[in-house]
Amino acid sequence: MTDQRALLVAGPTASGKSALAIALAERLGGVVINVDSMQVYRELRVLTARPSAADEARVPHRLYGIRPAADPGSVAWWRAEALRAMDAAHAAGQVPILTGGTGMYFAALTQGLAEIPDPGSAARAEARALLARLGPEELHAGLSKVDPATAARLKPADSQRIARAWEVWRGTGMGLAAWQNRRGEPAPWAFFAVQLDPPRDALRAAIATRFDAMMAAGALEEVKALLTQNLDPALPAMRAHGVPELSAYLRGETSLDQAETRTGLVTGQYTKRQATWFRHHRLADLSHTHIINARFDDFTQLSERLVSEILAFLQNPA
Repeated sequence: MTDQRALLVAGPTASGKSALAIALAERLGGVVINVDSMQVYRELRVLTARPSAADEARVPHRLYGIRPAADPGSVAWWRAEALRAMDAAHAAGQVPILTGGTGMYFAALTQGLAEIPDPGSAARAEARALLARLGPEELHAGLSKVDPATAARLKPADSQRIARAWEVWRGTGMGLAAWQNRRGEPAPWAFFAVQLDPPRDALRAAIATRFDAMMAAGALEEVKALLTQNLDPALPAMRAHGVPELSAYLRGETSLDQAETRTGLVTGQYTKRQATWFRHHRLADLSHTHIINARFDDFTQLSERLVSEILAFLQNPA
């Protein structure tokens, strides 16, 4: 059994993950490491609800706002960066506390990640050109003919992932799903997972409150600044919740009320998918998992039972 031990704090958007991770880091001497695919982007502090400057002053934070929106991240890139941050925390005698809502990232860390060969620039250029000419739905239909296993996993409107699947098939001769089934070695760490699973009504209320706070904090100005870069709308950062909707308002295509309503709707749909993923996967059914059926904000202090379980794990993960 490895002596490298880390905590995972997972759950859907607005479940209080960051607050719980910070509270645990303060109690245990930890470092909070980002596991959210959108919070890595520098330009999206407000709309992705990145930890505030005050939060970052309370405990060390890693992998937040470290990548420009023009440079798309990937699960392989994130995993390598996360492992480096975890090793650095361990060497400093600190507890790595990984928190976020991107299930794919948690799975890649705990179960291993397939090493997919670089498809090459020609395949990438072809995928982008086809996406621009045909649109995501038609390209998805084409993908269904050559790589049905991957196409079945993707929504016809998910342009970024459809283009990625096409370029992998064209550049490697094998479908993305087939590559992903060839998982590599899991990280050489022992993990204790805390999963937040609040009731749906609590999440809906929290999402509405949080979006109002985002608007007051400058979400619209953040999107305006992002649009000045004239980025490809297929980039992950351009598809972050609130960016397409507020962009449509800024272009005069919809009202602000409609943009806000639409953002709340797509965020709520996403939290439902997140909650379903975590319930089904239970973070690879790790032997150390603590489920909390409430938002962390519902607690006035850390559960002593939870802290005791974590301390026992840190002292002896077997």
